[in-house]
Order: sequence, then C-alpha cells, then structure tokens
Amino acid sequence: MSHPVPENLFAAMQAEVAAALRGLLPGLPEDVAARVQVEPPRDPAHGDMATNAAMLAAKPAGRPPAAIAADLAERLRALPAVADAAPAGPGFVNLRLKDAAIRGQIPVILQRGEAYGDSRLGGGVRVDVEYVSANPTGPMHVGHCRGAVVGDALANLLAKAGWAVTREYYVNDAGAQVLALAYAAYWRYLQALGTPLTEEEYAQSIPGGLQYRGDYLIPVGEAIKARFGDELAPGAMPAPVTDWLEPVRDMTVGLMMQAIREDLAALGVRHDVFVSERALVEAGMLDRAEALLAGKGLIYRGVLDAPKGKLPEDWEPREQVLFRATRFGDDTDRPLRKSDGSGTYFANDIANHLDKIARGHEAIVHVWGADHGGYVKRMKAAVQALSDGAVSFEVVLTQIVHVLRGGQPVRMSKRAGTYVTLRDLIEEVGRDAVRFTMLTRKADAQMEFDLDRVIEQSRDNPVFYVQYAHARCRSVLRQAGDPPAAALAEAELSHLSDPAEMALIRKLAAWPRTVEAAALAREPHRIAFYLQEVAAEFHGLWNKGREDATLRFIREDEPEATRARLALVAATAIVIRSGLAVMGVAPVEEMR
Repeated sequence: MSHPVPENLFAAMQAEVAAALRGLLPGLPEDVAARVQVEPPRDPAHGDMATNAAMLAAKPAGRPPAAIAADLAERLRALPAVADAAPAGPGFVNLRLKDAAIRGQIPVILQRGEAYGDSRLGGGVRVDVEYVSANPTGPMHVGHCRGAVVGDALANLLAKAGWAVTREYYVNDAGAQVLALAYAAYWRYLQALGTPLTEEEYAQSIPGGLQYRGDYLIPVGEAIKARFGDELAPGAMPAPVTDWLEPVRDMTVGLMMQAIREDLAALGVRHDVFVSERALVEAGMLDRAEALLAGKGLIYRGVLDAPKGKLPEDWEPREQVLFRATRFGDDTDRPLRKSDGSGTYFANDIANHLDKIARGHEAIVHVWGADHGGYVKRMKAAVQALSDGAVSFEVVLTQIVHVLRGGQPVRMSKRAGTYVTLRDLIEEVGRDAVRFTMLTRKADAQMEFDLDRVIEQSRDNPVFYVQYAHARCRSVLRQAGDPPAAALAEAELSHLSDPAEMALIRKLAAWPRTVEAAALAREPHRIAFYLQEVAAEFHGLWNKGREDATLRFIREDEPEATRARLALVAATAIVIRSGLAVMGVAPVEEMR
C-alpha cells in the first residue's frame, strides 16, 4: 500500500489483492477481480485478513484454486504493508500485516475524528428508510420502540456509509382503524360534556363497538370540547356521523401524532418526512398507480381461489380488480379494490410506494414488525412492477420485545393498561440505555429487555461496559491535560508493541470495514457488537497496565511512550463515539 495511509485498511488491501490477481492472470475477466473480498479470518491466529481471490479465479483461469493461492501469496508478500501471506484451506490466502501498517491507522483516526469510518460505499444512492409508521390509535409501546431504534440506527448507518437517506414515517390515517379511533374519541368528547350515556350504551350504539377504551383519549375528548364546545353534541344517539366525523377524526389523529412525535423525540428518533395515507389517496395517487399498472397490462378483473384453510361455505367467490403480483414472484394475485370501490390496504400501500418512487428514490427499505413478514412478497412485487425493476425494495423485520423485572414480565402502563409504553421505558432506564439495548440482538431475534440488567453496573451489561470504556478514555486524557489530537497524531508509535496494544489497534482499524459490512447487511446491531469488542480490548489493556506498570498510559519518566499511548487512548475514544453516534447514543464523560 502506498502513502498516504488509507482510511480503510480492508478496502485498500482488497484493491491490492485485485491488482495482484490481475497481474498474475492477465486474461482474467474484470468482473472476477471486482468480486474479490478481503475479510477478517474466523480465527485471529490465522492473521489479520483473508481473501477468497484464488477460489473466484480458479474456474475462469482453468487452474486449481490452491495453485493460484500459492502464486498469489508470493506476490502479496512483496507488498510493503504485508508481513506474511500464506495459502490456506481450499484456496484462501491469509495475510498478516506489519505492525507499522496497523499502527498507521492511529494518526488517521486522530485526524479524521468521528468521521473516521465514513464511506462512499453507497455512492449517493437515494434511499427511503421508512420506520415506526405506527397507527395513530394509541400511545407508542415497547414493540414500536424496537422498530424505531432499529430504523433510526439503520438510517444513521446508511448515511455514514454513503447513501443519501430520507427518513420517513407513513401515517396510516385512512381506513377502519382510524374510523374506530374517531368513534372512541367522540365518546370521550361526550364524557367531557357530561353525557348521561354509559360507556356500554354508547358502545352498543356504534358499528363494531368501542374498540379503543384507553384513558389516553380522555384529554383528546377534553381538547375537542375546548375547541367545539357542544357544537358537535348529538340530539339523540346514535348521532349522525356526517355531523362530527371529519372534525373529530382530523383533530384526534393530529393530537395522537403530536403525542407520537413527542415520544419519538424522547427516544432521539427523527424523521425527515411524515406522509399521510389519506392525503395520498385524496391526491389521486392510488388512481395514478392503478392506471400505471393497467398500462403495463398488470391489472385485470378476476376471481381468486379460496384462501388456504377456508371452507367453501366460509368464502364467497366474487369478481375483483386484481394486480398480477404472481408475475413478480408473489404467491397469488392481489385485490386492489373493495366491493365499495375504495382501495384495499394493499392498494393504498402501492400508492405510498409510487409516491416514494416519484420523489426520486432509487431504493426503499422498510422496518416492519415480524407479524408483517407475509406482506413482503406482495410489496416487493408492486415496487418491481411500478419501477420496472429500477428501484430496490428490502424489509428488515423486528421481533417482539418482552420487558422483565426480577425475571417476570412487566406491565408498567397506567394509560394503556395492557402493555408497556415507550415513555414508560424511557422514564425507567433512560433514552441511551433503551437505544443501546434494543440493538444488542439481531432485529429478527426475539429479545428480553431486562430492566434489572440494563441499570446494572457490570461487564454483563453491554451499555455500561461500552460507556465505561469511553469514560475511562476521557479520564486518562483529562489527567494528561486533554492534549490536542493534532499533537498526538505526531507521536512515535513504535512504542506501542505489546500484544494487548496491538490487538486494540487492530480492532480500531476494523471500524471502517464494520460500517460497510453492517450497512450492506442492513444490520445496525453489528455496531453494538463491535463496540463491545472494542470495550473488551480496552478494558483488557487497562487491567494489564494495573498489573504491569510499564504498560500504564501515563508514565512521567517515559514522555514519548506516554504520548504514543495517549494517542491510542484518544483514538479509542473517537471510534467509540463514532459507533455510538450511529446507534444514536450519547457518550458519557464519566461514570457516576
């Protein structure tokens, strides 16, 4: 590798390996070299990096992968940064870098600051990340919390990796659920007016009964009364819906969305745009989507087979407006219109995605609850049809969260009664602890949010463990008078030679690759895992210094070694802050 020192050791070595492969096999198709990967080996004892280049080249070159690996290893050993290159297994080449090449990342980190790890991988592709999108029918609960954190962290991660990100919340303010919400809010309005009607009498007088009975609608009813007085009061029950539905629905949705925005703000989650389902339909986006699909021959009138598990007498075949979703890999074609002519839930979602495409997005990523897994195929089919395959569509599914205290399930909500609200959780343990903990498991794995563990100050608590590492870094730097990064970047780093020091530097140098790998996989939880590994290496070095005085960070009798170690400490703090920023977690300066 040539100077200046690369910001991403793995990307730089990947380019070197690809170049060496081209030199070894001049007639190799270019796409083979472009697919070369350089990654950490599964066993660190095998080296710093491993490449699959020989296996990729074997078939087009007509040579055994082991033979290519042997020749490639010889070429790679000649690189200035490489200490050793050795063939391994069926065609891998393991690489060990010189300590000086590894240590060279410290000045890069100090110079780049928290921008270290920024990447151009995304190429400025415009991606719409839609997350949360909870129905505005009640307080946000812990299930919404996980999707909110995963979505927000994923948006941060993609932005750091070079995508142009739009953070979107799709407001489901059309359909039966919002109508049911309006009826429930109207009941609270009647209560505020002092109606003699009982709750059950009111429930029996409306279609579908009273679905939303939580106390959170009491202030909504009071607000409606404050604005309208008794203007919306009925002469008799049931009141004519046309007299009150629209103002009650609009005001209720507005107040519920205000509460949701406040909850999201408390969690540190932000969105760039809030898109209204009803506004899209009223603007004719559903009609536009249907016309677009019809123009491609993808709309027809037909009768679907009975759904699986339904007895013939339970299902009435009828002609419907259908989308040819099976042409794009779905299991069945999908209805777009209900019997009354209004759009189906799926049709309105098609309108939503046409709007995203019309706004210039080249990729769409959703964060959904796992219960929506069966919905993925049809939406992927719709996006493919709408964009002629030009816009990619992905879904990150999040599993449910169980909140525990003392090993037992917790119900903390007084307003909702049956579930833990997001605000309850934040007030109990704090925003940063909630966010970090939600990212300590892969999104599609069920998780237990143990309140006792989250506030525990031990290495078993990953939130504490990582924050404590940053606080220790800051403590060392404060003790040294907070030397400027520019001064530390000039340190003579050959003083850093202990295996524990080198292990920490190697881990820091892996940050840019970690960002890119996590972004490509759409897995922000990898950042939490990485930070725990950094913290483990740092705490291990700290403890080693307590046992061996020659490894202490500050030694007055060794000013140059001290400066080198302070550079390492400062670089560690920077990388931890960079990772926490992706997670949306504020670093702490000291532990209380």
